[in-house]
Amino acid sequence: MANFIDRRLNAKGKSTVNRQRFINRYKQQIKKAVSDAVTHRSVTDVDKGEKISIPTKDISEPVFHQGPGGVRERVHPGNDQFTRGDKIDRPQGGGRGGSGKGDASDSGEGQDDFVFQISKDEYLELLFEDLELPNLQKNRLNKLVEYQTYRAGYTNDGVPSNINIVRSLRSSLARRTAMSADKKRRLLELENELAELENTPGASAERILQLKEEIEELKQRIAKVPFIDTFDLRYNNFAKREVPTSQAVMFCLMDVSGSMDQATKDMAKRFYILLYLFLTRTYKNLEVVYIRHHTQAKEVDEHEFFYSQETGGTIVSSALKLMHEIQQERYPANEWNIYAAQASDGDNWADDSPTCYQILETQLLPVVRYFSYIEITNRAHQTLWREYETLQKQFDNMAVQHIRQAEDIYPVFRELFKKQAV
Repeated sequence: MANFIDRRLNAKGKSTVNRQRFINRYKQQIKKAVSDAVTHRSVTDVDKGEKISIPTKDISEPVFHQGPGGVRERVHPGNDQFTRGDKIDRPQGGGRGGSGKGDASDSGEGQDDFVFQISKDEYLELLFEDLELPNLQKNRLNKLVEYQTYRAGYTNDGVPSNINIVRSLRSSLARRTAMSADKKRRLLELENELAELENTPGASAERILQLKEEIEELKQRIAKVPFIDTFDLRYNNFAKREVPTSQAVMFCLMDVSGSMDQATKDMAKRFYILLYLFLTRTYKNLEVVYIRHHTQAKEVDEHEFFYSQETGGTIVSSALKLMHEIQQERYPANEWNIYAAQASDGDNWADDSPTCYQILETQLLPVVRYFSYIEITNRAHQTLWREYETLQKQFDNMAVQHIRQAEDIYPVFRELFKKQAV
């Protein structure tokens, strides 16, 4: 019986096995801490690791010990405050018991919360667990993976049509050389000795006869080595390389009109980054198209999308029109999985909202996998929200959500991409 000891090095100061065991044991507490932490993150560090705190009481473990057993009666010294059957109230004041908030005290002890550092991959895994991309079940064919055949060396097994003659003969020569080299060397020695004896007067006839028999036997043994054997056959090996065909494009449409203050734009950015990180974990090929709009829409790069100070009035249909033009030109619906996320405060020119309804109904919603509209405002909903709500009732790939404050970002995101019941 053999014992195998795994001596592979873990990361400095960490134990991979114990770390995964700890995460699995306290996953609920860690996921809750991750959910609470994501709403307080900035745009630049949303994809980094996280240092989270878990209350000590949540990681305590049960302890088994031997009790006294039986029914016991004890007599304690009397006092002038309590009588038999009285219940003692819990001490008041959090600070007097140890850790936590409260006034200063000259007594009491406790423990701080347990602080646990998780990596970027662990953070994202917990963040996006139980989430999926909607509306992929009926479009499963676009998620199939194609394979491309390519040469991958040689193999000992195969079909006759793939036999490599040169490699097979080379293997045959090597085998025959290895099996007959000693015999040929011995044959050469015997033939030289026989020739020398035959040229020597008075040589022993018995020895000459013996040499001839040995030479004949060696020649027969050498001749029995087959020219080619099944062991020598080499076949051209062909393997299949995965060629991913699942490719997606995400359109990010953000309102940058004068009514969108910096806090509202920051919440929209956080939502977009969550969506981007989620899609990159699903698709190998993902492209992102950033569109900013006020009265006019413009395709921009990532830096300008998040940090440009340009502003103006509001015509939402300009962004939808530009998205449709880009999609028709660069991203055919039969080749790309198309997603769109639009963030706005809901303020729009009243006569433009019906135009937005028409563009979405006839041009965009028939080709996109999922269109999510997030309205970030504390005010009453206006015409744009009502038009989008009507579309949501007609199309199952349309979602409308409302964000009032930063704490609503992650719950709204989970609501948009939660796994659907089968």
